[in-house]
Amino acid sequence: MASKTNDVCSVTAVNYEKVNAVRKQLPQSSEIQALSDTFKVLGDPTRLKIVLALAKEELCVCDLATLIGLSVSAISHQLRLLRNMRLVRFRKEGKMVYYALDDQHIETIIGEAQTHVRE
Repeated sequence: MASKTNDVCSVTAVNYEKVNAVRKQLPQSSEIQALSDTFKVLGDPTRLKIVLALAKEELCVCDLATLIGLSVSAISHQLRLLRNMRLVRFRKEGKMVYYALDDQHIETIIGEAQTHVRE
């Protein structure tokens, strides 16, 4: 196991050319904040379970509540947060409301994270 002293430079030397090149390639602060917010929302186990379930099948609130073992009210609250972040969308069919992932990007993000965790 490496000691703590081996994980940082032993001298202070900044390569300003590299730093400036990378700085120019970083997203704007507003985009970084939006990315951070997305990961925060997905960082909750209940919301992540909802997203994983919706990656498999379009489901209504009652289906999700039964699947996850929470009340309809609790699931509705989590879905509202996911909707506000544009991670899920809904459609009405008569008196029923069905939820699905907003787009393929969400499934890709989760799939890549799962691959990382499993390696």
